[in-house]
Amino acid sequence: QVQLVEYGGGLVQAGGSLRLSCAASGRTFSMGWFRQVSGKEREFVSAISWSHGFTYYIDSVKGRFTISRDNAKNTVYLQMNSLKPEDTAVYYCAADSLRGRLPPGQNTGFYDSWGQGTQVTVSS
Repeated sequence: QVQLVEYGGGLVQAGGSLRLSCAASGRTFSMGWFRQVSGKEREFVSAISWSHGFTYYIDSVKGRFTISRDNAKNTVYLQMNSLKPEDTAVYYCAADSLRGRLPPGQNTGFYDSWGQGTQVTVSS
């Protein structure tokens, strides 16, 4: 396991942009982003492999969100453009620090390390 620290959440108007960052305390393999609204199950958003060879997005964010990473900094990013009120949630980053399985997982059980969560609120 590694420690993950998230940055970049906040309040933005619909159509605006935010960039989330997640810095790991050590090297990671695949990393992902999930989001959760109170009372609902944690939802997969996006994932990326160490080499950038695999990226995945849920349909609702394709064309608007971009996942990337800087392995020298052990950091993953989620650039969120054209934000919508339905994107409002707590966003969590996740990492596979142990197994290096491919392709990146799209379920919570794939990952062994989690960030603390950062609130994203999109107003209309």
